[in-house]
Formats: sequence, C-alpha cells, structure tokens
Amino acid sequence: MTRNPVKTATCNQLLDTFYANLRVAKVEKLEFSGVGKRDVYNITAPFRYNGEEVILGRVEERDSEFSQVFFFICNNEEVWSPRVHTHTYNLQDPCWAIIQGELIVGGVEVITAADHPQKIVSWVTQFYRGFNIDSLCHFSSGPGTMKDIRLIELTDGRIGVFTRPQGARGGRGQIGFTIIHSLDELNEQTFINAEVFQDQFVPEEWGGANEAHLLKNGHVGVLGHIACLDKLDIKHYYAMVFTVNTETFETTPIKIIAARSDFPIGPGKRPDLQDVIFSGGIIRSDNGRAVLSVGVSDAEAYTLEIPDPFLEYE
Repeated sequence: MTRNPVKTATCNQLLDTFYANLRVAKVEKLEFSGVGKRDVYNITAPFRYNGEEVILGRVEERDSEFSQVFFFICNNEEVWSPRVHTHTYNLQDPCWAIIQGELIVGGVEVITAADHPQKIVSWVTQFYRGFNIDSLCHFSSGPGTMKDIRLIELTDGRIGVFTRPQGARGGRGQIGFTIIHSLDELNEQTFINAEVFQDQFVPEEWGGANEAHLLKNGHVGVLGHIACLDKLDIKHYYAMVFTVNTETFETTPIKIIAARSDFPIGPGKRPDLQDVIFSGGIIRSDNGRAVLSVGVSDAEAYTLEIPDPFLEYE
C-alpha cells in the first residue's frame, strides 16, 4: 500500500499543529431521557431514515462496560429519548451506513469468560442490515478483538471496508482498507485480508476509523481517532481525519480536529479515561461548517460545530 509522503507524526506533534490553528467552535451537550440513571455516550451523528431523525447511542452504567445500543429520537428539539417499540442491541460503540439503500448498523459485542460472566475476555463487531429500523437482521461478524470496522458505498457502487487489525499486523491498532463488490463478501476473511495503511501511527500509538464520507472528488474522507498512553498509563484520545484515494489507496496525513479541551469539565467513567473523546460521526453543511458528534470521557455526549475538516480535500 502507498506510504504517506511525510514522516509519521506523534499525537503530541499533531496536537501542536491543532492548537496553533485557532478556530471558532460551538459546543452543545446532548440530553437524554428514558434510560434511567445510565450514561449515554459514543453517539453516532444524526441521520434520517424513513422520515425520522435518529441517533444511535451507547447506554451504560457508570461502573460497567456491559452496554446497550438504543435508537434515539428527539421530539421536542432538546431531549433525546428511546424510539418507541424499537429493539435494543447488547453492543458498544454503534455505527451506521447506508449501502444501496439499505440501513447497516454495527456495534461491538463483548465476550465474557465461560466461568466468569462478568469478566470480558474479547469482543466482536457485529453487523445488522435491513430496509426498516424495526426489521434489521444480523448478517456479518468481524474477527475476534477487532473494533472500528466501518463501511461506505463508493461512487461506482462498490463498498469500501475499513478495519482495525492489532497484533502481528497492526500492533496496538492500525487502519486497514479493502473494497468489495457486495455485502455478501463481508466476512471474516475480508476483514483479515484488508491492506494496512503504513506510517499512520508510531508504534507506541494507535487509531481507528469511526465514520467514512464520500467526497466530491470520489475520495473517501475518514473521521477517526488517534490515541496514546502517557507514563502514568492515562489514555489520551483525539478526533482526527484523513482521506483515501480509492484508486491508489494513498492517504493524506492525519489531522487532529478536536480534543477533550474543546468540551466542559465533566464526569468520566474512570480517571484514566478523562482525556478521551470518541468521534462518532460528522454532519457537513454547505456553509463550510460541520457538526461533530462526540462521546466525552466515556460518560457524556456532545456536539461540536467546527470548520468542515474535509473541505480542503475536495
């Protein structure tokens, strides 16, 4: 796969560039009802399907990682509530895509030890499909321990697939990419065989794709995250973007677009997750601005209006 034309930048180097470029941002906290005292975070961007505007959100007790994914709607323009009579999924970190008119919903299922049902030993990304929110059917599973699998329909009708291998091929977590012709090809071997982008992350750091956008020039804009650990094992996650030429698989350098410092001080799931944001999706506008949907500190959900990060690539 084509290598990036510049030396790989670390989180700190990318942060220096991010903080050196001032921009006007507008932040708004999302409010939720109907889920008890549970947290809602790691939300997707809102999308319209069959006439409704919905978002998917991870719903979870503060002291647990056993979560559910809810479909939320906003009837009064201020508070999001669960869509009535809608199935919930025992998954983390939801995502969605529209492929050939069909709604695709994904999320991460945690796998527990056979002799210890509260001990998480692995995880698997699961995918559901259908033409109606109320009739989605499971159709594909990712490989064990692979998160951040994302899909996008390309200009010619083929399907781009982003993966996140770890271990021998991916270290702490790299981003892979492949193209398939049909959802019928979305199987474990497809995920495993995807090419891995080179030189996106230094070995001590990692990242993944969170959402993909088809740009006007036919390239794919990737919204994702880049992450690192400090000397105290505190995690630091930042929202980032890059683009992919789907003909050559060449990528542009990673660019950080949001950090925890963009949001008010608030609760966190654990002390080591305080400086974590999860970019779930982005809505681009015609006025050069975009609204980022973000999970913050694994406890809250926000939107952040910023300059459109993909505009310069079109």
